[in-house]
Amino acid sequence: MLARTDLRGAAPTLSELRRALPRGGTDVNAVMPVVTPVVEAVAEHGAHAALDYTEKFDRIRPQSVRVPAEVIAQARADLDDDVTAALEESIRRARLVHADQRRSTSVTQVVPGGTVAEKWIPVRRVGLYVPGGNAVYPSSVVMNVVPAQEAGVQSLVVASPAQADFGGWPHPTILAACSLLGVDEVWAVGGAQGVALLAYGGTDLTGQILDPVDLITGPGNIYVTAAKRLVRGVVGIDSEAGPTEIAILADDSADPAIVASDMVSQAEHDVLAASVLVTDSEEFANAVDAAVEQAANSTKHSERVTEALAGKQSGIVLVDDIDAGVAVVDAYAAEHLEIQTRDAAAVAERITSAGAIFVGTYSPVSLGDYCAGSNHVLPTTGSAKYASGLSVQTFLRGVHVIDYNRDALAGVADHVVTLANAEDLPAHGEAVTARFGPLAPLPAPERFAR
Repeated sequence: MLARTDLRGAAPTLSELRRALPRGGTDVNAVMPVVTPVVEAVAEHGAHAALDYTEKFDRIRPQSVRVPAEVIAQARADLDDDVTAALEESIRRARLVHADQRRSTSVTQVVPGGTVAEKWIPVRRVGLYVPGGNAVYPSSVVMNVVPAQEAGVQSLVVASPAQADFGGWPHPTILAACSLLGVDEVWAVGGAQGVALLAYGGTDLTGQILDPVDLITGPGNIYVTAAKRLVRGVVGIDSEAGPTEIAILADDSADPAIVASDMVSQAEHDVLAASVLVTDSEEFANAVDAAVEQAANSTKHSERVTEALAGKQSGIVLVDDIDAGVAVVDAYAAEHLEIQTRDAAAVAERITSAGAIFVGTYSPVSLGDYCAGSNHVLPTTGSAKYASGLSVQTFLRGVHVIDYNRDALAGVADHVVTLANAEDLPAHGEAVTARFGPLAPLPAPERFAR
């Protein structure tokens, strides 16, 4: 069922690996002609344009952009007790992990009387996007809101598509998750128009001001990604998310049925989702292939899963040994990487490129999706080589505070002037000498004792 790439007996370069490994992705540029007019219209006309496009794309027009407080409260009251308990535990574990990511101010004394501090300031206002396509994602509410709150962000708005089945409001489970997290501002708008409204703001149908945000985070489809690209610069964005992906590095000590179930679980997201196995055992690969076919045919979303697994983005990669496998998964830089090998923890220590690493048989990606305490908003399409997943750091800005007294500045003034002149920017040097008297050539260096 799964395509195969056989790298045994070869020593491919990084360049060759990048070309050989299964990789899908989407062409964001292809939807720009559709998305650009949407973003431009919302930038000019605000909420009215956003709701016009919501009616066009989602076949419903909410009574307002902002979801009324009573609608949110009712969604929480109606939430199944088991789902409430599961979300509360997910929130508790996420808070434990993300609270430990907080950063404190550091102060460095460069010279006596001269210090540079770095303090961390939360983003003023953030927009957290929660998709509403093939599935309902209350877990994405948790993963976006918790790190923002732990970072100290004071103003949060969650945007999620209007749903025709729920009176034009976002899915009730999304609203209930917001309530459990103490988020009272939710907008019933999604897609490109939702991203644009977060960036530019406007006035609601009720006359209420919809303040724009400074940072937008959260995954979405290709239209959401295109809109984030267009508004980047007006606001910050976390990343341009592509289709979800899993890579599994396994040897013949792993259970083929378990590996197959994990590959199927990611394929369940989307027909463009990627599921890749890297192994040094052809016999094990054959067993996984058979188990994948069986699991794909019996799961609820069989058609979607089968299409994803048969796509060019999924497959099995055969390598000579686990050392070669480590090189392959590092080159692939998966959003989710599972290590199911002998001494899995030691192998995991060697990995340098992955959004998140799941160690051993009992750390499946599904755990990370919901209740590990880790964040599931992760870099995709190979961007884990240079990017990180969503965390408290996403919502903080490091600001340097420079505090030098007269003697400390005098001690380095000659170097500042020298470098300014070397760059042909003499006024930079003059800005220093002006502090020690009338604008004039810098006095002899010995006056500026260190």
